[in-house]
Amino acid sequence: MADQSLTDDRPTAGPPVPVPRGGPGEAGERAGRQRATAVVGVYAASVVVHLVVLTAMLPPGWSLRDRLLSWDAALYVDIATDGYPTGFHYRDDGELTGNNLAFFPLFPLLVRAVHRLTGLDAGGVAIALAHLCLLGALFAVHGLLYRLYDERTALAGIALLAGAQPMAITFQMAYSESLFLALAAAALLAAHREAWLTAGFLGLLTGLTRPAAFALAVALAVAAVLAVRADGRLGRRRVAGVVLACSGTPLYLLWVGERLGQLDAWFVIQEAGWGTRWDNGAAFFSFLTETAGRAEGWVPVSTAVLLVGAVCLTVLAWRRGTWPPLLVYGTVMVVLTLAQSNYYHSKLRLLVPAVIFLVPVAVVLGRARTRTAVAVLAVATLVGSWYGAHMLTVWRYAI
Repeated sequence: MADQSLTDDRPTAGPPVPVPRGGPGEAGERAGRQRATAVVGVYAASVVVHLVVLTAMLPPGWSLRDRLLSWDAALYVDIATDGYPTGFHYRDDGELTGNNLAFFPLFPLLVRAVHRLTGLDAGGVAIALAHLCLLGALFAVHGLLYRLYDERTALAGIALLAGAQPMAITFQMAYSESLFLALAAAALLAAHREAWLTAGFLGLLTGLTRPAAFALAVALAVAAVLAVRADGRLGRRRVAGVVLACSGTPLYLLWVGERLGQLDAWFVIQEAGWGTRWDNGAAFFSFLTETAGRAEGWVPVSTAVLLVGAVCLTVLAWRRGTWPPLLVYGTVMVVLTLAQSNYYHSKLRLLVPAVIFLVPVAVVLGRARTRTAVAVLAVATLVGSWYGAHMLTVWRYAI
């Protein structure tokens, strides 16, 4: 059944669900417009709720714009306006520290291009670009879930994605998560449609956006293997697509290495600046143990609960079954996030493009009564928007 999903439009997971296609001619166009209107509606509702809640929680003298340009967002804008540094950075005591070469180039390069073409403020351009990418990401994720399940599940999925996730506010900040998700979801959708060169090109761009694009490259390789198993043909387009998808991140890492004269320069900068390195989950398990033992502070406690919940829902997605490349993409995203030693209060933000742990909930809501599903999503969006606003206005550490 999983192999067939690469060559037709039938659902690939759960009990058979008839997927409306809208029919030819006017009926099909009308159905397409209705789906597009629904996606835009989810985007607009999510943005309004998150920004209203965030505005209401701003301390006196703080501005909404500044919050949307805080922390990593300010660094992306710096790259867009001033470019990348030409060497390592050191503290006054001579100790190596991080610098902006840790941040992948596609998002700031797009900001720079629009900024220079229009003359508009780079910070405003970065926020606007993040919003456009979020809208594109919702269309791509909706399209993928629609093909795999049905309209109701797809709508519930994007509502959970943009509204209910505790750190979904990140999609509206001048961060690269919205661009990353838009490209990754579009690449998966292209692979499901067997548009391999399109999937590969989108995968290459994803690899120039965030290092977590490794998850997408593995997923597209799995999609290609399933396609080969289905029809027995290797196909040059399939091979080219996978190779393209695997090339973006190595190209940037090599460029950083050449710029600084040290092959592993990017990894050195990451560890020096943010303490990020592969540790097989040691830091994550240590965080869970300490949090369970002391239970001090609701942010670490809630973070631990939400991360464990994401893992459990990811396992449930495997048990319930869905299109294998989507399972692989989301699972590798979860593993990459939890098996590295980055700050625990950043992990929920790093997981917002993973999608997979939202799928089991979306399926349940898609089968629920409309009033029940709307009520659950409304409450979850309010809670998620409050959580994100708290992390931007009260929590003193970067997300």
